[in-house]
Amino acid sequence: MQTVIYRYKERRWDVKRLIGSGGMPSSHSATVTALAAATGLQDGFGGSLFAATMVLACVVMYDARGVRLHAGRQAEVLNQIVYELPAEHPLSETMPLRELLGHTLPQVVAGGILGVVTAVIVQLIKIVVTQA
Repeated sequence: MQTVIYRYKERRWDVKRLIGSGGMPSSHSATVTALAAATGLQDGFGGSLFAATMVLACVVMYDARGVRLHAGRQAEVLNQIVYELPAEHPLSETMPLRELLGHTLPQVVAGGILGVVTAVIVQLIKIVVTQA
C-alpha cells in the first residue's frame, strides 16, 4: 500500500518502499492487526490466542510509534551534524543513517484500520467461497 501511495504522490516508483520501514500507512500495524482480527474472527474474541495476538499487535504498534520513530528522528539530527563536519574530519565520509524508521500516530492508526478491514474482507471471501 505504501508503494502505491508513494507512486501516486511522487509520480514515480520506489522499490525500497516494498521492503523499507516508515510511511503511510504503517505496514507493521496493518500486519499485526490483520493477524489479531483474523484470529478473533476465526477462533473467537474471547480466547487466549486472540489475547496473545492483541498483545503482539500492541507491542509492535507501540514500538513503531515510539522507539523506532524517535530513533529515526535522532538519525536525522546525527546526519545533519555529520553533513556539517569539515571535510578533513574522520567522520565526514560516514554513510548517512536511515531516517525513515518509525511511524506517526496517524500512520499507525491507518495501518491498524487497514489490517482490520483486510481481515474482515478475507473472512467474508472465505464465507462466500465455502457456501458456493
